[in-house]
Amino acid sequence: MSFALANTLGKRREPFLLISDFRGKKVDVFPLEKLKEENIQFSIDEKFSYTKHKHHIKVFPIPFDTYKMKFEKVIEKIRSGDTYVLNLTQATKIDTDLELKDIYKITNAHYKLFYKDKFVCFSPEKFIQIENEIIHTFPMKGTVDASLKNAEVSILENEKEMAEHVMIVDLLRNDLSIVARDVKVEKFRYITKLCAGKKNLLQVSSHISGNVGSNWHESVGDILSSILPAGSISGAPKKSTLKIIEEVEEYERGYFSGIFAYYDGNSLDSGVMIRFIEKTKEGLFYKSGGGITLDSNAFLEYNELQDKIYLP
Repeated sequence: MSFALANTLGKRREPFLLISDFRGKKVDVFPLEKLKEENIQFSIDEKFSYTKHKHHIKVFPIPFDTYKMKFEKVIEKIRSGDTYVLNLTQATKIDTDLELKDIYKITNAHYKLFYKDKFVCFSPEKFIQIENEIIHTFPMKGTVDASLKNAEVSILENEKEMAEHVMIVDLLRNDLSIVARDVKVEKFRYITKLCAGKKNLLQVSSHISGNVGSNWHESVGDILSSILPAGSISGAPKKSTLKIIEEVEEYERGYFSGIFAYYDGNSLDSGVMIRFIEKTKEGLFYKSGGGITLDSNAFLEYNELQDKIYLP
């Protein structure tokens, strides 16, 4: 219903904010004037000025043995041909003196969302962008500590990271082909630098584009619905991988790794909801993860999951 509402508002060129859970099943669409009364704030700013802060969070990692059991189940599924790459995530308990709204204010990110004091995200990852009939997506896949010796060369030349990235790029090309023509990879595997609390990370991305035609506004909801969940935080092939994620992760992602999208009447921009903190009855949980392939190492992937728990 909400995707249909997005189509209706798009046809009328009325601005809105759309928020979707991971699977695209729980979707809300808010005309902009409704956001304040709904206790929702968002920011999309690719040219934000980085502001330092001294706030950190206390992390209570899940045991490595717990993670390794899940990791090995994924490897079994890869060996049996049910998936080629799967983004394995977990929820980590954290503690902080900050309220969710405070976290929203202090964090530095291209995509930020505060949702009804239930969760906050501060994501570096774009989902799709549509402007002048062209749809763009920028899958992020591959992370390394920038302080390591020859970090940029090591991640770009790492065969495991290359294989994982190629599979996700191929998946995203196929996804865009559902809603666009003339789909092509504009730029393959380039490096961006992210400030991750006490350390800096290097992230590997690619740029894919296609043409959605002049009438895309009236089907903007259908476009989003057709390509959810985001390939970079699910895996390939998508249908069987989603089933494995449900079996192995053993927790509810909810809005984590879903998307939020802002349509201004002329163009659309959207982010993947990673770097995500959720408030529950048991306290605050930070949800994070990384892509698993046959060449992945359980200890390194466990460390990556922890590296992604920070306030940028």
